[in-house]
Amino acid sequence: MANDSTQVSAPLFVGMDVHQETVALAVAAGDGSEPRFLGSVPNTPQKLRKRLLAIGPIDQLRCCYEAGPTGYSTWRLLNDWGIACTVVAPSLIPKKPGDRIKTDRRDAEQLARLHRMGDLTAVWVPTPAHEALRDLCRAREAAKRDLGRARHRRLKLLARHGQHGPIGTGRWTRAYRAWLRELRLEHPDHQYVLEEHRQQFAEAEARLARVTARVKTTVQEGPFTALLQALQCLKGVGPITAVTWVAELGDLTRFRRPRMLMGYSGLTPTEYSSGGRVQRGHITKCGNSHVRFVTIESAWHARWAQQPVSRALRKRREGQPQAIVHIAERAQKRTGQRYRALLKRGKTSGQAATAVARELLGFVWAIGQVVAQTAAAAGTPAPSATVDSETAAAA
Repeated sequence: MANDSTQVSAPLFVGMDVHQETVALAVAAGDGSEPRFLGSVPNTPQKLRKRLLAIGPIDQLRCCYEAGPTGYSTWRLLNDWGIACTVVAPSLIPKKPGDRIKTDRRDAEQLARLHRMGDLTAVWVPTPAHEALRDLCRAREAAKRDLGRARHRRLKLLARHGQHGPIGTGRWTRAYRAWLRELRLEHPDHQYVLEEHRQQFAEAEARLARVTARVKTTVQEGPFTALLQALQCLKGVGPITAVTWVAELGDLTRFRRPRMLMGYSGLTPTEYSSGGRVQRGHITKCGNSHVRFVTIESAWHARWAQQPVSRALRKRREGQPQAIVHIAERAQKRTGQRYRALLKRGKTSGQAATAVARELLGFVWAIGQVVAQTAAAAGTPAPSATVDSETAAAA
């Protein structure tokens, strides 16, 4: 009888290959037997719930699926039902070198098997507020890319017709734009294409301006205002960088140490050491590329610590807690010293700026802890997200 009760309480590991229309299911029992494929069900709440409850009791189910284009709606749905679910990082799933067959059945069975073994790495699941802020940031990045493409198309068209602009005039200055407005190409079709490029460029500029204005409004009025304004106390950090950090990193308190945050961004160096030999190389680039990009861009400004504090930076620091201002001042001094020391050691400016970016993330982590502690002391905890225990370890 004791064996029967133990068997009933054993967890059932369910691998889910989630698509927009269907969900393939496989289950692996805790006794080590081979996973069983259960077929596919329509990706609707009613059908999915009915099929999962047919597998076993809710408290026994341990579901998992890969992060992908379907987002986190399935995780939130299962969480509302009380079913344990893990969203898995696809790039960190162990794969056999010779495995060249990929089907929904094999994917579901592999997820169930690896989930039972504990070999899957969970990703951080953002709250709806964080996810909305992330979509806003990425919409601005897309608008900026579209503007760059529109600019390049126009330049290529002008280059094909030998039009290079007035001598001594920089591109996209007022004088250059005035010259573009007056430019007329000889063939009517060429002139038509030029006008189309003009309209496309104007629309891309207007779109970028609208999204940027919305981002700046979020800094002043959104649920993350305290953290966003605190991060802007750092030298070289404006509203766009601060919003990107908060949107992509989420709750900074989920990183137990600054090194975890640095690893999450992919700014830590690769290492191949054995015995007494220590060999380190370029950065891993295995983390969040959005965070890595804005942090390195900020590092190019933060490296000049010897420059006096600008009027804009003093204004951003007004009204902030003294602890946060102190961290920002330490960061300004530390990043400048680090940059100069690396240049003296023979490092290139790019390598030194990357190292400064890694140092800068340590101060970002420290500010996040202070803001969270201040909010908790005031009785208004800062917005945070669900954190899996494996997330910090993955960093």
